[in-house]
Amino acid sequence: MTMSRPTLAELKSISDRLGFGLDGDELSEYWEVVCQAVDGYEDMDTLADAKLPVKYPRQEVGYRPTGEDNPVNGWAWKCRIEGAPNGPLKGKTVGIKDNTAVAGLPMLNGSPIMEGYVPDEDATVVTRLLDAGATIIGKTAVPAFCFDGGGVTGYPEPQPVNPHRTDHLPGSSSNGSGAVLANGEADICTGGDQGGSIRLPASWSGCCGLKPTHGLVPYTGIFPIETTLDHTGPMARNVADCAVALQVMAGPDGLDPRQPSHLEPGDYVGALDKGVKGLRVGLLKEGFGIPDASEPEVDEAVRAAASALQSLGAEVSEVSVPLHSRALTIWNAIAFEGATAQMVAGDGYGVNWKGHYSTGLVDFYGRARRARGRDYSPTVKVTAMVGTYMSEVYNHRYYAKAQNLGRILRQRYDEAMDKVDVLVMPTTAMVALKRPEGRTLAEVLGGALANLHNTAAFDVTGHPAMSIPCGDKGGLPIGMMIVAPYFSEERILQVAQAFETEAAKAGG
Repeated sequence: MTMSRPTLAELKSISDRLGFGLDGDELSEYWEVVCQAVDGYEDMDTLADAKLPVKYPRQEVGYRPTGEDNPVNGWAWKCRIEGAPNGPLKGKTVGIKDNTAVAGLPMLNGSPIMEGYVPDEDATVVTRLLDAGATIIGKTAVPAFCFDGGGVTGYPEPQPVNPHRTDHLPGSSSNGSGAVLANGEADICTGGDQGGSIRLPASWSGCCGLKPTHGLVPYTGIFPIETTLDHTGPMARNVADCAVALQVMAGPDGLDPRQPSHLEPGDYVGALDKGVKGLRVGLLKEGFGIPDASEPEVDEAVRAAASALQSLGAEVSEVSVPLHSRALTIWNAIAFEGATAQMVAGDGYGVNWKGHYSTGLVDFYGRARRARGRDYSPTVKVTAMVGTYMSEVYNHRYYAKAQNLGRILRQRYDEAMDKVDVLVMPTTAMVALKRPEGRTLAEVLGGALANLHNTAAFDVTGHPAMSIPCGDKGGLPIGMMIVAPYFSEERILQVAQAFETEAAKAGG
């Protein structure tokens, strides 16, 4: 294509914005050089782009379900894609979170800004699930750009509801995944987690959700929010299905710089029947009794679950990480500026990292966000305004400090886990909140951001963490979170399976 050259006025505006002070003949001199450089970009269009493979035909491209076809509003799209004829997921139905590329299927990412975007490639995790014999039956709904922990900002209406009580929130941003799993409409779903978005819906909707170690599962082909916070992983109705799905999804793909080069997945399925005898379980003191957040019934249910583990031979003690109480402050500083730079100003992908870029997504979203910025959700608007202000006025100082503090936070958890094998705490300090009746900014933000106290910390540090159901309050599920050292997902699954089995016996 013929490149569009900048006008002198456009170059003057850029010069002024950057403080270069160019004008008159000097500006014209620079204009000639800049135009030559822009013309050189035409050669890029003669080179073929790199695309992720699409290995399996779409038996049914599908449709957007409504009414009785979508009882808890958890599906953004229904389809049918058959995977390999055999494999560990043969016979399993899978939902893909709608921030993830599935070729030929619309990807809304919960926002009208993305209306009309259809990927032409499959994300790595999609291909891996199909290679394992899964059948993909749809895309699960999400809130706007997945920046919402409750589930109040999604598009289109109606948004996913909590299957246990439909006037309550399901937890988010993998709210569609949590809702359809808890309602029995799929066996396994994918989730994404930047502030807790796998574990929050697992806790509030009542299913299992595992956020792996940062980089264990490739994020390739999934809409980024902030590279240092981005995680993806499995959600399921039981621990065993989570383990099988993780076994399939984990490992390097050579396309995601979030992944360490030495990465070797563990034997997650093999860990399920090891039991917990002799395992040291640490109740994280600061994860309980959170001021103005914790509900006593939630704390009591998690402590009771720890006692059940103790009855199975685990050693239970209390450990303290004082910095945990400040972790949300650290996360905020990273999320505000990092998400602004990458998800908004960077057209989703940003720059300065090596990996696969979904160029079709970057191009579509970049044009759409500039034309429809008013359609961003309140959560994204607040994030972008705070992030822009802090980066411009304080020169990214607080983002930089937060990343430094994140390493210290990780060290503090690691020191605690030198004394115990896993940390345990409530996933969310409270059970599901009622959906806000109004749409004021305070009501929307309260519904979207009120439940991150325990989850966001482990997106900053990258530790693996899993939420499993451990009780209920008035019929609303309570989630227990199990955290382990880096690449110790086997240990988490070992504990989770032991508790799930014991809970099933106790339940009859």
